[in-house]
Amino acid sequence: MTVGRIIIGDACVAEGAAWLAQHDPRFAQALQRTGPLPLRLRDDGFRELLSAIISQQVSVASAAAIWQRMVDADLTDAASIRAASEDDLKAAGLSRPKMRYARALAEAEIEYDALRAMPDAQVIAVLLKVPGIGPWTAEIYAMFSLGRADVFPPGDLALQESARVLFNLEARPSEKAFRVMSQAWSPWRAVAARLLWAYYRVAKDREGIR
Repeated sequence: MTVGRIIIGDACVAEGAAWLAQHDPRFAQALQRTGPLPLRLRDDGFRELLSAIISQQVSVASAAAIWQRMVDADLTDAASIRAASEDDLKAAGLSRPKMRYARALAEAEIEYDALRAMPDAQVIAVLLKVPGIGPWTAEIYAMFSLGRADVFPPGDLALQESARVLFNLEARPSEKAFRVMSQAWSPWRAVAARLLWAYYRVAKDREGIR
């Protein structure tokens, strides 16, 4: 297996959006409402995954505050996490489960450079072996830290709700059904996700979605 298309800039996102609009008029309508889609690329590596773990199941504001304390305490690399005491991690705001997940990530010794050359499925399989990293976190990392163009996170509730509105579905699709549905958007599923997220904000304002 080989690595597929990599998103490296706004032109890639625009190309994917144009492809989606050509293949489905509902995407074309959504794109008219949203305008150009964001690139959303991030760095890759331990620090980014640690930040993702810290952000799980807390508000954006709480995640930002905890992460800033981690940065201030120099607790953002594998060596510092391995050397930190429980009190150090607790002082930064980590719960006991997240302490365990942070240490598991530090001990996993993932070869981040090697991930860049792996096929999408293999990247996700490697990440899922680490306690505290589920499918959504692994897929988001592949999409935005590695720029994978054909990865899609069907467990994302905002994407499910956006698809319900855009495609006039009776209910939000299940994760399994949504994964099947997204196959029609290959090889630009990560751009479809960007478009659905952008459309969600439009639909939320229009329909009062919570």
